[in-house]
Order: sequence, then structure tokens, then C-alpha cells
Amino acid sequence: MSALARLPVFLALEGKRAMVAGGSGSAAWKAELLSAAGARVDVYAIEICDELQQLAADPPRGAIVIHRCTWSAENLNDAAIAIGAFEDDEGAAAFAAAARAAGVPVNVIDKPAFCDFSFGAIVNRSPLVIGISTDGAAPVFAQAIRAKLEALLPKGFADWAAIAARWRGALKLAGLSFAARRKFWQLFTAHAVANPDRAPVQADFDSFVAEVKGLGAAVESGSVTLVGAGPGDPELLTLRAVRALQSADVILFDDLVSREVMDFARREARKMLVGKTGFGPSCTQEDINSLMVSLAKQGKRVVRLKGGDPLIFGRAAEEITACEVANITVDVVPGITSVQGAAARLGIALTDRRKARRLQYVTGHAKRGGLPADLDWKSLADPSTTTAVFMPTRTLAALAEKAIAEGLDPETPAIAISRATRPDQAVVTSSIAELPEQLAQAGLPGPVLVMIGNTVSSASGAVSRRSTGTA
Repeated sequence: MSALARLPVFLALEGKRAMVAGGSGSAAWKAELLSAAGARVDVYAIEICDELQQLAADPPRGAIVIHRCTWSAENLNDAAIAIGAFEDDEGAAAFAAAARAAGVPVNVIDKPAFCDFSFGAIVNRSPLVIGISTDGAAPVFAQAIRAKLEALLPKGFADWAAIAARWRGALKLAGLSFAARRKFWQLFTAHAVANPDRAPVQADFDSFVAEVKGLGAAVESGSVTLVGAGPGDPELLTLRAVRALQSADVILFDDLVSREVMDFARREARKMLVGKTGFGPSCTQEDINSLMVSLAKQGKRVVRLKGGDPLIFGRAAEEITACEVANITVDVVPGITSVQGAAARLGIALTDRRKARRLQYVTGHAKRGGLPADLDWKSLADPSTTTAVFMPTRTLAALAEKAIAEGLDPETPAIAISRATRPDQAVVTSSIAELPEQLAQAGLPGPVLVMIGNTVSSASGAVSRRSTGTA
């Protein structure tokens, strides 16, 4: 996990005592939050704003008691949390020091130097609660994010989250195994997401339990899902891919999968690099198949995460076969290919009724690393075809030479794209005859993709000025 500026923690305050020093509007807002969380709030201040007096008369949940006096260290006794509203640093420092001496977590409003914790912006679908923090750097930004989340999350999620707390006890009495209960919650979640504005009813609980019991022994079995991670930009992940990553027990991922994509994975999932780095040390396909099947037989939900689309030069056929032979349930989640991602980023139309009536994907090297002997050179030389060449770095010169000999115009536009769609994406544009030398001189990091065809010229004007820079 990357470094955290703040550890997000949700405090249980119901029935506990909270202490607030200050009677301003900002103190009133914090007192309201504490009361809403169930705390008994004692406010100490000489001057009390109208808003705080109104809150004390009608608190959202826990009682708010106003003490018209200045605070003292004794007021911190048995407090679970302390909030201070001070205009001057001297008063803030004294309050923070007293709270820490009493072992009470302290927050001084708008003075992060004296805070043990911060509140952040809150999205309330209680018991579903989301906290957003920028570590005090940009509160307005946090509020903007909160507003977007408010628009995205239906109000009905509160009902589903609340019923989950009540159903949890009933589920334990249903006599289901751990795996079966987990399947119940998967069904529950899918139904809640699909029907956020319909209140859950007892019939839903009965239906989920019946469906789980109907699965019988199959519910104890693990599964394998082949997931396409796309070319690198995490925003190109599909919703199905995100759901698979967030429900996985184990994720077997390749070197081509970006770290940003892995951030979408379930935190508790075991993550194992089974990278297949071109021309370098890597796991054999047989080892990957064996590991994948072995984990699934242990009842694990295994995600096999691959760059791009697993069905395109991803050895999906071998992995699907291995699962089928072992009677393991296998599913496939397609992904955006690097070709699609790069073309979109560079404004290249892969087909064009004026220039290209066909699109083809070919691999640049055979099993032992050389140029494949069975390429259809006639199709590679076809001027009305856009050709995308995967893994071409070491064989591009031989491929270009052979294709030109078979009739490909040496002036055909071509482009090499490194790390397509990522922040450090870089490109080299040239004719196909000159591209191998240009690519070798540029020394672009992998993975590299090459596209050849007249449609590629649509990117030339925008790209040639930064032929080895970020596009």
C-alpha cells in the first residue's frame, strides 16, 4: 500500500462522552456531528451562538449540554474525544496539550498543527458512511468530491446497509457455511446495486438463502476469472473488471499490469506476480496454470489479471483449458486492448472506408522469440489494411523487410507506441521502412506496440513534433 497522509478510522461514540471547548458556529457544527454519532456532548464556553443553543434544544441524537464557563483540564476526564474552537494559537496549544496529557484524541478546528485527527468531508448514507480527507491541504476540493459522491450514491443505499446489520444475525442461524454466507453477501450486494431505490424486504433474504442452498456443494468450490486490465490507464477498466478485482481472494498478475490498476483490487486479496517479461526470467505457463488451479481447488476466488484483453495474445485458451480439465468454473472479463487505447489517445481511426477496410492483430515473435514463420505476408502488404503488431521490438526490422519484399509500400505510415495510455506514453512515427532504426535509436521502454497502415497518417501531424515524448 502507498503511504497514507491520514489513517481513516471510524469511531464508535454511541453512549460515550465528547467534550467541546468553544461556542462558535464551527463548534456547533462539530457538536452536531458528535451528537449524530450518538455521543453525549458537553460544551464549555462563556458565549454560545444561536445555532448551538438550538442544537442543544433539539439534538440530532446524543444529548448536547451547554456549560457557560471556560474549559478546564478536569472537563477532559472520561472524555472519548475532545474538540476545541480557538482563534489564537496560544489557546489552541494549551487545549491540545491538556487533551493529550489526559490521553484524549484532540481536534482543534482549522488548526491542523494541534490536531490528532481530522474530520474531512462526509457522505452520509448511514450506516454506510464515507469520509474524505485531503490532510487539510484542500478542504474545498474534498467538498467537491463529496458532492460528486452524493450524486453517484443513491439514497436507498442507506436502507440496504441498515438491513444488512439486521440480517447478519439471522444469516448465522440459517446453518450456512462460511463460503455459503459469503455467496449470500455477493447476491445481496449485486441486488442492492441493481435496485438501490427499492427498500429490501424479508422475501429478498429468503430468496438469497434459497439460491445459495440450491448451489449445494458447488458453493464451496473456488473459481477462476480471467480479467483484462486494459493497456494501463485505470479509467479504462470495465465495471465487471473492477467487481472481479474487489471480490478476489487471490490475484495472479502480470508485469504489464500497472500499479494504478492494482489499486482497484481488494485490499485483503493476496497478490502474486506471475509476470511473463519478454526475453527475461518469468514463470512458465505450466506453472501459472498449476498455481491457478491449485488455489481454486482450495476454494479461492482467483483472478488472473492480464494486460490488455486476455483473449488477445494472452494465452487464455491454455488457461481456460486447464480450468476445464480440473472442473474449475472459469469466467472471462474482456479488456480494452492497447491498440484501442493507443488509437483513442492519438486520434487514429483503425478502420476508414477511404483507407482501410480491415484491421488485423499479429504477434511480432514466435514461441522461441524469433519472427513467426506462418504470418500471412500478403495481408501484411495489403494497403487497405491496418496492422497492429504486438511484442515487435526485437523482430520489427525482419518483419518490415519481409513485408516490403512481399509488396508492402516502404513509405506506408507506421507508429510505435510505448506504454500506451499511461502518463509516460511515448511514440515514434516514421515510414515502415525507417521505423525499426528510429525505434532502436529512441530506446523506448516496454511494452511497445506498432501500428502500420494508411490510417496511421491521421496521427502524424499531432505526433511527429514529439516523436519520442509523451503523447
